[in-house]
Amino acid sequence: MVADAGDAHEALLRLLLEGPRRYTRLQIAAMAGLPPEHTRRLWRALGFPDAADDDPVFADADVRALELLRALIDSGFVEPGTEASIARAMAQSLSRLADWQTDLLADALSRSGNDPGRRAVPPGEAVAAAHRLFPLLRDVQDYVWRRHLAANADRLLTPAAAVDRRELAVGFADLVGYTSRSRGMGGRELGAMVEDFESTASEVIARHHGRVVKMVGDGVLYTAVSAIDAVEIGLELPEAWQAEDRPPLRVGAAFGTVLTHLGDVYSPVVNLASRLTSIARPGTLLVDRDLARHLRGLPRYRVRPLRRVSVRGYDDLQPWLVQRRPAGEADLALESMLDEMADDVLEDDDLENDLED
Repeated sequence: MVADAGDAHEALLRLLLEGPRRYTRLQIAAMAGLPPEHTRRLWRALGFPDAADDDPVFADADVRALELLRALIDSGFVEPGTEASIARAMAQSLSRLADWQTDLLADALSRSGNDPGRRAVPPGEAVAAAHRLFPLLRDVQDYVWRRHLAANADRLLTPAAAVDRRELAVGFADLVGYTSRSRGMGGRELGAMVEDFESTASEVIARHHGRVVKMVGDGVLYTAVSAIDAVEIGLELPEAWQAEDRPPLRVGAAFGTVLTHLGDVYSPVVNLASRLTSIARPGTLLVDRDLARHLRGLPRYRVRPLRRVSVRGYDDLQPWLVQRRPAGEADLALESMLDEMADDVLEDDDLENDLED
């Protein structure tokens, strides 16, 4: 029987850590056969503050985790020296998930029938609910993880060198005026808007075979193997999000060789997509030359070069505005002439690149 909040806290920790906390950092390092500094570095990479050498905050689950990591290193699956990077990448995703789940569980426990107010939850009730809910959350997480691995099965069968560097389209979408608008919003209202944005972005990106790399509050970074999919995401997102009570959305996208590492993406292509987003007008999609070239000759898109601009890192950036072409417009003489002019600009850019090479 859980008597008070202190007992409830300890009971929850035992549930989550699969046992009592009884080991110090030095003890679990010795038990796992790893140097103490090694365990300190991993603990910090996971995002936790340092524990005193004589503070018994670790459980049997921590020892098993270190033993598993050592086994992965010994097997050659994880290269020595990279384990902290792997821990950091996992922590960044899972800590956010844990924050959300904690809020979700606390909100569910504090609801009382039809009463819109809040009530104090008896410690015993909270612990009993945790015993029921945590295994369910764990099983759902395991399913989602396996499903994402299955979605990447082709990459599991591809040589590692080909996986690291890939030809991808990278897109940024961000909310215009988010900072000023959020200052006048309450916490619950702001949280609801962010949740709506993340839900809308995730749905649109998934529907067009893209991948959400990360959400950053007022924006989303995504990738797509197909240039067409990336453009469809960039065109549909502002439309799906548009509403009178919401800040408008703008999108920038670029195409090229991207380094994928621990779930993130790195490349000048990423920077270029970000710069294009920063100069896009609300509700519009801007792309780079390489992505514009992939749209060449496709009648469903109107692709127009805009005035060159100077932005951080790019002294003479040529943005391209992409819009859906209304039905029948391709037959108009003026549109045909503008299409030819756009093709001429692309050809001139190709010639300049060949001369530079």
